[in-house]
Amino acid sequence: MAKILAFAGSTREGSFNHAIVNVAAEGAKEAGAQVTVINLADYAMPLFNEDEEAKFGIPERAKALKALMIEHDGFLIASPEYNSSYPALLKNAIDWASRMDEGEKPLAAYRGKVAGIMAASAGGLGGMRVLVVLRMLLENLGVIVAPNQKAIAKVDSLIGENHKLIDEKTITQLKTLGKQTAELATKIAN
Repeated sequence: MAKILAFAGSTREGSFNHAIVNVAAEGAKEAGAQVTVINLADYAMPLFNEDEEAKFGIPERAKALKALMIEHDGFLIASPEYNSSYPALLKNAIDWASRMDEGEKPLAAYRGKVAGIMAASAGGLGGMRVLVVLRMLLENLGVIVAPNQKAIAKVDSLIGENHKLIDEKTITQLKTLGKQTAELATKIAN
């Protein structure tokens, strides 16, 4: 079965997007995938800048994130929506992981991978607008983005204690997204 890397484009404590990506990851695990859930806070890196890269090389944490991405068949990504787009944190991680190291093929972390994307917000649209631009970005990098995606509106009313989802309908939808992503990654990898 596929190996799936799951993460949120937020490092905020109590992040809604961490809560939803964890549920989608459970769905991928239930489908038989090997899932690694990470927090981008553990991969802090400077803002991408070609001058900095030329002077100092690719930062070690960026290399570590890219290595994880390369060894996985697909991704589950939950993104907050900031001004109708993804946050700088997520874009910066994606940009650094796109940099080619010696001996690598271009976009090794992305080409031929699959992704399941989702968003959550306390607002009425649930981050729906970020999914359009995140899909476009990932597809431009060579990622096959699963057709099913989830925007979870008013997520603050669906979360209980310990920042965990309590709404069964939403849990089922997110687990299904995780399962479908794992199944697609398995088909593509074989």
